[in-house]
Amino acid sequence: MSVKLKRIYEEANKDDGFRVLVDRVWPRGISKEKADLDEWLKEIGPSTDLRKWFNHDSEKYNEFKKKYKEELKEGKQKEQLDKLKEIVKKESGPVTLLYAARDEEHNQAQVLKELID
Repeated sequence: MSVKLKRIYEEANKDDGFRVLVDRVWPRGISKEKADLDEWLKEIGPSTDLRKWFNHDSEKYNEFKKKYKEELKEGKQKEQLDKLKEIVKKESGPVTLLYAARDEEHNQAQVLKELID
């Protein structure tokens, strides 16, 4: 079982395995059909306040990562992180975490993959 990362705007393919959107906000310009999701873990995404503070500023990434990991320790975010871990455990093939951010290195999917690996 491997966890992969992919922008939601890239074409879906069979190598993706189980596809999970990990954004709190539905990505612009993507239809439900084109997204081809197996699961949308809406509540796993960073809180609105944290997301707005971070604003995809790579300079703030290390602080964002720290704050986001704290958020994932309780409430609905923790429940959904636990659910994601279960999905990864039960799937025989890859699980692909999908995100909309342009920055492929500094986003919540990277943090989630780090926590799961």
